[in-house]
Amino acid sequence: MPVDLTGTYLTLDDGRPAVRFSRTYDHPVDRVWRFVTDPDELAQWFPSRAEMELRPGGTIRFTGDPDMPESTGRVLAVDPPRHLSFAWGGDELHFDLEAVGARGTRFTLTDVLGAADTAARNGAGWEVCLAALDAKVRGERFEGPHAGPSASWKAFYDGYLGAGVPSGAPVPGLD
Repeated sequence: MPVDLTGTYLTLDDGRPAVRFSRTYDHPVDRVWRFVTDPDELAQWFPSRAEMELRPGGTIRFTGDPDMPESTGRVLAVDPPRHLSFAWGGDELHFDLEAVGARGTRFTLTDVLGAADTAARNGAGWEVCLAALDAKVRGERFEGPHAGPSASWKAFYDGYLGAGVPSGAPVPGLD
């Protein structure tokens, strides 16, 4: 079953590979900022619970992801309520929020990849996570990003493979 891929594989100006996703939400920037920075809000759609010291150089503690051991990361940059970036595993995650109209927000997630061969795997994973965020924003219940290598994840992964997005990295639960 074909799926609509919302991520874009790109090479940043500094040569690093990345996948980028963008959404527009009918919520003000301050509300979407809480989806990204409040540990209870973030845990409903992000792969890990993230307790963070919201300052450059601050520590982030990641827990609760069945596919990753508990770990720590570091806040790279923060400009409330417009930008947050942090190190997570071997990647950097960048969240950018921009007001759209009187009440909306453009949400952009850029996963700067530690290795290009993770692009298809991570892209598929973000599709599932962002579907959970999309549902949360609409006030709907969603079975979050921890459903394992579910059929929807596999369909997205196959879609990214078919689009020629770099792949080959191990897939937890499949390899």
